[in-house]
Amino acid sequence: MDYAEITFVLADVITAVALYKAVQEYNKQQFRKQKYALEMDHYPLDCLELIRSPKEMYYIPLKVALFYLLNPFAILSCIAKSTCCLNNAIIALFILSTMKANVLLSAIFLSLATYQSIYPLILCAPALLHLMQNQYIPLNFWRARFWWFIAQYAFMCLGSLFVIIGLSFFLLGSWDYLSSVYGFILSVPDLTPNIGLFWYFFAEMFEHFRLFFLCVFQINTFFYTIPLSIKLRDHPVFLIFMQLAVISIFKSYPTVGDIALYLSFLPVWSHLQRFLRNIFLVSCILLVCSALFPVLWHLWIYAGSANSNFYYAITLLFNVAQILLVSDYFYAFLRREHHLSYGLYLKREDGTEATLVLK
Repeated sequence: MDYAEITFVLADVITAVALYKAVQEYNKQQFRKQKYALEMDHYPLDCLELIRSPKEMYYIPLKVALFYLLNPFAILSCIAKSTCCLNNAIIALFILSTMKANVLLSAIFLSLATYQSIYPLILCAPALLHLMQNQYIPLNFWRARFWWFIAQYAFMCLGSLFVIIGLSFFLLGSWDYLSSVYGFILSVPDLTPNIGLFWYFFAEMFEHFRLFFLCVFQINTFFYTIPLSIKLRDHPVFLIFMQLAVISIFKSYPTVGDIALYLSFLPVWSHLQRFLRNIFLVSCILLVCSALFPVLWHLWIYAGSANSNFYYAITLLFNVAQILLVSDYFYAFLRREHHLSYGLYLKREDGTEATLVLK
């Protein structure tokens, strides 16, 4: 009997359950913060309609779990027996451990996710922000406690990673694993067409420019961590959502399973719908591109009536739609936070209605 199918189904179930528990814990924390802010009159009177009710938040964890389990991208990954299912389960357990403020488990699961793919390493930033908030450690670079906590978390994470890599060497008897995993991901030697941005660009690239643009493309994935962490330092869970989206868009070998993971968080931000600007257009583009992927692949590879330009055009449009989706949610989130601080109906000095612009 082949147990592979059961393994990948269990991985998806574990992911859904972990996301359910993590979002449930996040909602509890948000409700406590919201209740405290209301008691202390921190919110302007005209923005009380933006306050989330317990009834509204009650079914969100279930929606998140169902969004993942019933997502066609997650189902396709499970059918294909992609290791992305296993990585999603580990990342979901990492998020749950971080929400529960378990520093050791958070570091261990982060090292396990990094062990398979180097990109989840950028999730250490939101994890540190959330854990320091939970332990009331101020974000002050001049405080020894701040650096001591970072050193502790880095030691646990890197120590776990070195132990896992050491076990790999013990099982394989060589260090070939490092070049086969991390070297392969970073150097991008296989240009087989996928839903990412790398394959077409480097297939057309002159060899003497390859190293430069390879560094630019790889650094691009990690670069967003710093500005996003600064802007969302008080909202680490939304930062996790943003980082997962950045990974799925800009990694060298993305899969549809990566997209399924961050899309499952959309019900958590359902209260941002009134501030979204392009959600209908972006949704239509994502649906159309998802339907055209197999069509253009068949026309190119099997029928021979199309070429790589057709397929890459859909790939590029699909990734642009993802960027628009994430940036739209980012705008909506910042706008809601601004209204919660300064009021829902903004006025200029002359009394006319003001328009909020994200810069």
